[in-house]
Amino acid sequence: MKPTNIEIKAKCKNKEKIRKILESNKAVFKGTDHQIDTYFKVSLGRLKLREGNIENNLIYYERENKSGPKQSNIILLKSNPNSNLKELLTKSIGILTIVDKSREIFFIDNVKFHIDTVKNLGDFIEIEAIDNEENIGIQKIQEQCNNFKKLLDIKDADLISDSYSDLILKT
Repeated sequence: MKPTNIEIKAKCKNKEKIRKILESNKAVFKGTDHQIDTYFKVSLGRLKLREGNIENNLIYYERENKSGPKQSNIILLKSNPNSNLKELLTKSIGILTIVDKSREIFFIDNVKFHIDTVKNLGDFIEIEAIDNEENIGIQKIQEQCNNFKKLLDIKDADLISDSYSDLILKT
């Protein structure tokens, strides 16, 4: 699967307020996932193995680090938590860093919301407007992302340009 998404990531100062806004807009809560994202050393883009109790994927993505909405081009492969994929990748290309987080997952139609608590970094909100096979179009998912940014009262000063892996590497 090769979805395209537009993503916004920001510091989250009030998780309860975000939850209430999402609930009042009929967001579907998918659960809380404890995720370990192992980032591997690659020459282009980012490659991570996500291990969780809800989501388990090998994810390659290319995205520029910039504040505000940013496009990600993604290649996603569902992975089996009991496979030796992590060992294979670790031995062949090496680990760059590991991100340990608790993630609350919500959906409104094709838009995914994450309320994250990242070990050693703090609390964040992510909005991912996703265009899978529906061919919604980049302009429409860009609009969705911006509309939800306003709805959730995300301030420009709270926007994060880097990935969690970049932030971990800077600490």
